[in-house]
Amino acid sequence: MKLAEMLKGVGAVKHGDFVLSSGKKSSIYIDIKHAATKAEILDLISEEMEKLVRKLEYDKIACIELGGVPIAVALSLKTKKDLVIFRKERKDYGVEGDKIGEINEGERFLVVEDVITTGRSVRRVVERIERSGGVVAGIVAVVDRQESNLNVMSLLKLSDLLENV
Repeated sequence: MKLAEMLKGVGAVKHGDFVLSSGKKSSIYIDIKHAATKAEILDLISEEMEKLVRKLEYDKIACIELGGVPIAVALSLKTKKDLVIFRKERKDYGVEGDKIGEINEGERFLVVEDVITTGRSVRRVVERIERSGGVVAGIVAVVDRQESNLNVMSLLKLSDLLENV
């Protein structure tokens, strides 16, 4: 559980009263965005994710801004797989659109997320990949809060971070 200890060590496991992006209230917040600013932690996350998904057949990596981006980029560099970043909202200026990167018909995607609670943002990514002709081969997260009904591979479960607190 080296990753769990590192997350705790940089203060990424926070206790208090929080409202999560899902709207749910929680007494614990897992701040992977903060943890991913630490090179050693981001490297370990991408290394462990690569091992976890090694046998999965996929062509590209996909994520939604903001939390999944550093993780998806690090995994992309480690696996040499291209990536697609979905915007939370469509951009109507500059290079318009709702994503950065390309989706070709039949391409298989690994969806990357920092923390999954209800799975709402991951479901949005899955829907957008499928609408664009892609196929989702798997979903992987750093932390699964175990509150969604999604089939998710994760490096840690929330329960792993609550041990020895």
